[in-house]
Amino acid sequence: MIAVHLNRVDEWEELLGLEDTLHAAAIIALESTDHPPEGEISITFVGDDEIRGLNRQYLGRDRATDVIAFELGDEGRLLGDVYISPEAALRSAADERIAPATELVRLVVHGTLHTLGHDHPESADRWRSPMFELQESLVRRISVEDPTPSEDAE
Repeated sequence: MIAVHLNRVDEWEELLGLEDTLHAAAIIALESTDHPPEGEISITFVGDDEIRGLNRQYLGRDRATDVIAFELGDEGRLLGDVYISPEAALRSAADERIAPATELVRLVVHGTLHTLGHDHPESADRWRSPMFELQESLVRRISVEDPTPSEDAE
C-alpha cells in the first residue's frame, strides 16, 4: 500500500475542497505502473519564492517553477517528495484557459510520475514524450473538463 500525504493545503484557498481530487490524482498516477509500489509520497504546496529556493538549492536552477519532484526510495519501496506552486498553477491555468483544478491535478500527476522514475525532455518535444502522453491520459480520467491547453493560449 502507498500512503499519500497532502501538506499545507489549508494555506491555499484555491485548494480547499480539492483534497479528495488531488489525492485521487496521485493514486491514479501511482497505479499507472504494472507493479504499484509500496511506500509514501508527500505532496507539499508552496509559494513561488519557496519553490524557487528548492529549485536553486537542489537542482541548480535559480527560477521559480510549477512542480519539483524527488524520488527518494530504494528498490521496492517508493519514497517521494513533490512540491507544487499553486501560484504557478493559477498562472498556467489562466494562460491555457483551463480550470485551476485541472492544472493542479496535472501537476500532482506530473510530480507523482517523476517519483516513479518517469522523465521527459526539457524541449518543446516534452508534450509528445511518453511521460506526457501518460500524464494527459491520467488527467483526462480525473478532470471534469477538457484538460487540453487551448490552441491559442500564449
